[in-house]
Amino acid sequence: MISRAVNSLFYFYYLLLLIRILLTWIPNIDWNSQPFAFMRSLTDPFLNIFRGIIPPIGGMLDISPILAFIFLQILQIIVLNILLGLGL
Repeated sequence: MISRAVNSLFYFYYLLLLIRILLTWIPNIDWNSQPFAFMRSLTDPFLNIFRGIIPPIGGMLDISPILAFIFLQILQIIVLNILLGLGL
């Protein structure tokens, strides 16, 4: 039961990250208005970790989300295996 809820939280965050990344392709978005500011506050701290590792290329092309998705998948596998091992 807990493992299913945790898996759903990971899935929700994947979707949130994907939407955030796709919205960066729309130049007219005001990231200081709602709901975009809320989305940015949830996703940017996580993405900034990987932007520190691989900064945007030429100031335009940001490939750090690829690392973020890979890390998130590895983390999901580890956490779910631990929970399932505990019978949760």
